[in-house]
Amino acid sequence: MEKSLSPAEQSQLLKIAREAIVDAVTGRSSRPKATANGSLLLKRGCFVTLHQHSRLRGCIGTFSADRPLHAAVREMAVSAATRDPRFYPVSADEIEGIRIEISVLSPLKKIASVDEIQVGVHGLYIEKNFFHGVLLPQVATEQGWDRTTFLSQTCLKAGLDKDAWQSEADIYVFSAQVFGEH
Repeated sequence: MEKSLSPAEQSQLLKIAREAIVDAVTGRSSRPKATANGSLLLKRGCFVTLHQHSRLRGCIGTFSADRPLHAAVREMAVSAATRDPRFYPVSADEIEGIRIEISVLSPLKKIASVDEIQVGVHGLYIEKNFFHGVLLPQVATEQGWDRTTFLSQTCLKAGLDKDAWQSEADIYVFSAQVFGEH
């Protein structure tokens, strides 16, 4: 994992994400309000996950490190609230009940053996043919999955057979610094 974000930087990213969601959902123009500096200017991938009453309400992210972290968080927050195809867009009435979680990602690392996977430490990205799927590190822990179940569930998320990881799939691991609103 690259340099960890400080508590102040985490708080700043959560503020940026919430402002972006409020602007997007209420129709105000999304303009940067919270300022960014330090590690927030580094180019890092991230995921923004939204929860409502402890249930998933949206999750969108990117592994691409082509823009500063604060800009990626802003974009992924809006996407999680308005463009996750699994959910209707978040409404203005829901905003107060939404809790934001941010996962700041390390770069992907292709592994040679599934024995390298550390459940609770690594997230998985599996690619086979034109299919690909990702699960964040915290998902396996939250669900109580072992390594095999984690691999199978990532394959299913990719639209593959649950055992596709056993034959000619490319498997990547990554770590994440995860923090959120309480």
